[in-house]
Amino acid sequence: MADNRIYFVDVTNRDGVQTSRLGLAKLEKTIINLMLDEMGITQSEFGFPTTKHEINYLNGNLELVNRKSITTTKLSGWMRGIVEDVELSFKNVPELKYVNLSQSTSEQMIHGKYMGKKTADDIIKMTKEAVECAVDKGAKIIGVNAEDASRSDIDFLIKYATEAKKSGAYRFRYCDTLGYEDPKTTYDRIYEIAKATQMPIELHFHNDLGMATACSVMGARAAIDAGVDAYINTAINGMGERAGNADLVSCLLACLKSAGFKNKYKIDENIKLDKAWHLAKYASYAFGVPIPMNQPAVGDNAFAHESGIHADGALKDRRNYELYDFEELGRGEPEIIETGRMITTGEYGGIKGFRNVYNKLELEFKDEHEARNILELVRYANVHTQKPLTTSELRFIYYYPDIAAQVMTVSPYYEPIGAIKDRVEEEKLNPPEHIL
Repeated sequence: MADNRIYFVDVTNRDGVQTSRLGLAKLEKTIINLMLDEMGITQSEFGFPTTKHEINYLNGNLELVNRKSITTTKLSGWMRGIVEDVELSFKNVPELKYVNLSQSTSEQMIHGKYMGKKTADDIIKMTKEAVECAVDKGAKIIGVNAEDASRSDIDFLIKYATEAKKSGAYRFRYCDTLGYEDPKTTYDRIYEIAKATQMPIELHFHNDLGMATACSVMGARAAIDAGVDAYINTAINGMGERAGNADLVSCLLACLKSAGFKNKYKIDENIKLDKAWHLAKYASYAFGVPIPMNQPAVGDNAFAHESGIHADGALKDRRNYELYDFEELGRGEPEIIETGRMITTGEYGGIKGFRNVYNKLELEFKDEHEARNILELVRYANVHTQKPLTTSELRFIYYYPDIAAQVMTVSPYYEPIGAIKDRVEEEKLNPPEHIL
């Protein structure tokens, strides 16, 4: 068995939320970070420190780390691999310790995005400067991302990673940005890069050709076979841009249960697979995207048998038709659905209904002020998410009211200077005839 390990960096809160036409409220992102920590996932790429509307959420979640409410999962920020982004990130989020710096590395993107204004040497120079800046700002672990790595020249990738390592980078992220690769090509390229650089390798694969999970685990195998640790990037339920990212649970199971991995490769020992069902269900609710019936492990049909031969075989010995047990995923408990009177609390909820909801959670308030303060936060949370609050969200607001208030607070950027000031002043005097 190989000595190196496979770790997991979940990117739901950074890449998953970039799913077109979907997204998560900051409270929902916070709950996902707490659930990832409960599951023991190695790292959560929790957002964009350069983005104004993320600032309160990011700092609030790092306060959860300070209070030891997030103890296992490292929270990392993503930014472009330029000095300006690094400086702004640490200005906005001073306690940031884990970062990934991204640059495009393929000839297609260098020419197609920079339009001839940058060369390959410029990419390396900018990345090195950004890494050195992050080191100066106190970053503990720095990863460098090669966007479109799967369409990049492999010798250039090795040079890019090696030069970044000299400047203080620890990990190299290989991004299959377009979901272009196949498992065999992935193995060969990752093995060569890992051998040459001796850097831990992150595997970031998209699912445009339906191979994100397969490529992720083959890339991890290649990294370990080459003598370095592997970090698989995942998203819960495979969320992400276009056809999505590699699915967290599928990648975990592939590393734990598949013929080529079982008892041969080690994963992060902190990970608790029995928290997977709870996490997948919450993410589905938060995104408003049902889990497909045939989704591995967490879909409704993952352990369902109908045909006579299969049903008979499963009843005699579950291992006849089930590769792993539903209990391992945290499944098996009945879900209770209220069909009688239901009292909920939301943005227009009153104190009595609110107290009824919290009484069912066996959470008490010491005085009327505490109750009404939490009620107001619950109302704001309902406005914030535009969905009925879950038990996890209600509990979080109760135990961390100050952080709940912080992550839900977003101050819109608006500076009435220049042209916008002139236009607004003019429209106060002469309102437009048609707005909608």
